Amino acid sequence: MANLTAPVKPAERQHVSFWYRYKIGRIFLYVGLIFGAVIALTPFVYMLLGSLLTRGEMLNRRLIPRDPIAGLQNYVTAWNEANFNEYFVNSVLITSITIAGMLFVCVLAAYAFSRIHFPGRDIIFGIFLATMMIPETILLIPNFLIVNRLDKLMKPVLPWLNNWPSLTIPFMASVFAIFLMRQFFATIPDELWDAARIDGAGHVRFLIQVVLPLSKAVLFTVIIFQFIGSWNALVWPLVVTSKPDWRPIAVGLYSFISEAGPELQLMLAGAVITTAPVLILYFFTQKQFTEGIATTGLKG
Repeated sequence: MANLTAPVKPAERQHVSFWYRYKIGRIFLYVGLIFGAVIALTPFVYMLLGSLLTRGEMLNRRLIPRDPIAGLQNYVTAWNEANFNEYFVNSVLITSITIAGMLFVCVLAAYAFSRIHFPGRDIIFGIFLATMMIPETILLIPNFLIVNRLDKLMKPVLPWLNNWPSLTIPFMASVFAIFLMRQFFATIPDELWDAARIDGAGHVRFLIQVVLPLSKAVLFTVIIFQFIGSWNALVWPLVVTSKPDWRPIAVGLYSFISEAGPELQLMLAGAVITTAPVLILYFFTQKQFTEGIATTGLKG
């Protein structure tokens, strides 16, 4: 029979103490994560439930709608009154053009910074990174002056103001996207490049057939970031456009909030309509997004 009164050895006592500290630490970690998740989700839940309330329920400060099916009429009303149809199409076009241009420009730049050795490469890349510390508000006026000058020069061929070039081209060279893809491309083994050179491949073929297929995760990541930035753009479209022809959905929501007055349930319905595409995109690409963030190396 085991001696129940035998003293606990110091090593066993230390092991038990570490096990308890580990368990307590995990408990505090999960409590903190749950608390943070509740805080993050509360505005979205309130927005969704509020968009399904009637005007009377909203005035009575109800939190849960009595008839959610009837509350769907708020979305129809908001869509029609805010003319979201036109703004939605504008946002899809602007976002698609921006993402396509961003991938073309940033993939080439990131590959050059990561795989091609040329004089001043690290200095130029450092200057690129330094521009990330400049607030976008400071660049608003210089960028507008540049776009205004380009509009005057190219107006007979392709006007920039009140047109898609001013809303897309300035955002095709994303420093953050170049940085993220450059760090990922730098982790690709050099042996693959040596094998490609033996097969007679150059940089373009190596980029298309080897690097890009291995970089799907980081490509999804930069696409999501660029989609969110283009879809939620508000200040810049207000600066470079004066007509609703090319204004995105965020500007439409801003105008609708100003016109809706006390109809808070309609404002929330418009906010849900504006936010839904971003949430849907993230829902279908969250695995690739998480993998792209987790596997992006810090080499070089």
